[in-house]
Amino acid sequence: MKKAVIATGGKQYLVSEGETIEVELLKDAKDKVSFNALLVIDGDKTEVGAPEVKGVTVSCSIVEADIQTDKTTSIRYKSKKRVHTVKGHRQHKTVVKIDSIK
Repeated sequence: MKKAVIATGGKQYLVSEGETIEVELLKDAKDKVSFNALLVIDGDKTEVGAPEVKGVTVSCSIVEADIQTDKTTSIRYKSKKRVHTVKGHRQHKTVVKIDSIK
């Protein structure tokens, strides 16, 4: 089974064919997206790129374009100082299915 490491949104993901992952929001993405591979594992063979493996691309199709994760809440509180702040944030994500590693 072929595996590859891709980088998107400031993060790296270890992916294999047929897998579905959530990545940071990909703007201007229509149906298909391709990423360059940083590392490729094919059985016992491992190819490490500097910074990318030449000639290897990971083809993906977009399942859902813009979803939001669960809300995370951050609270700032100082006792006896009348400081109480609550902030919420929902991160935007894109769901991607890995089609092939070529």
